[in-house]
Amino acid sequence: MIYIGMKIKEKILTFSTHGDCDIKEITAEAEDFVKESGAKEGIIVVFAPGATAAVTTMEYEPGLISDMKKFFRMLAPDEKESWRHDAGSPSGNATSHLRASLAGPSVAIPFSDGKLSLGIWQKIVFIDFDTRPRSRKVILKIIGE
Repeated sequence: MIYIGMKIKEKILTFSTHGDCDIKEITAEAEDFVKESGAKEGIIVVFAPGATAAVTTMEYEPGLISDMKKFFRMLAPDEKESWRHDAGSPSGNATSHLRASLAGPSVAIPFSDGKLSLGIWQKIVFIDFDTRPRSRKVILKIIGE
């Protein structure tokens, strides 16, 4: 199969986070990038480099944001003395790594007619699970035509 007119575009978002399950919505940035690219049909991949952050989709509203934080804290509790990674590690961020691996570092979202194919309430979010505030980046990559 030959795809004529296939485009590959990349953009890097940078922003600051607070750590400790800080959730940032980045749907508008992804939508804007699809429009800027000029691609009408394709896929956008949203990827968080690093081992203590994740990208996923969710309904971005205060109750669910709070529930999401509670959910990750329940699945990987802050029990520093019980995680082997924390033994001898000055960062003490085993839970950050565990939580990030549960959610995963990326999502791939199709788009048609230049619009993301998300559900009506579905938003793209970046979650910083690390134990401290920091500067983060997210890579947006479009493959489309």
